Amino acid sequence: MQFTEEELQEEVGKLEGWRLEKDHLVRKYMFNEYMKGIAFVDEVAAISEAFDHHPHITIDYKTVILRLAADAQKLDIRQAHQFNEAFEKNR
Repeated sequence: MQFTEEELQEEVGKLEGWRLEKDHLVRKYMFNEYMKGIAFVDEVAAISEAFDHHPHITIDYKTVILRLAADAQKLDIRQAHQFNEAFEKNR
């Protein structure tokens, strides 16, 4: 089940740091150490496996960018919340 455009905007507004870019949910995470970003990516991978829904991941030194194709919007929103929780543990 998909959100209406208004519902999707409201849900994304509740997600710290996330934004809609065309048909993707996107967030850039910044770390003060390279290895903290890598530890975060390890957690993202575990979360993604549990959801059986995998983001595009870009690692650029201390920056990690996650892109979720917004084809399963309710799943994407739940997953993004978990990514944010993982970030808080790894920053």
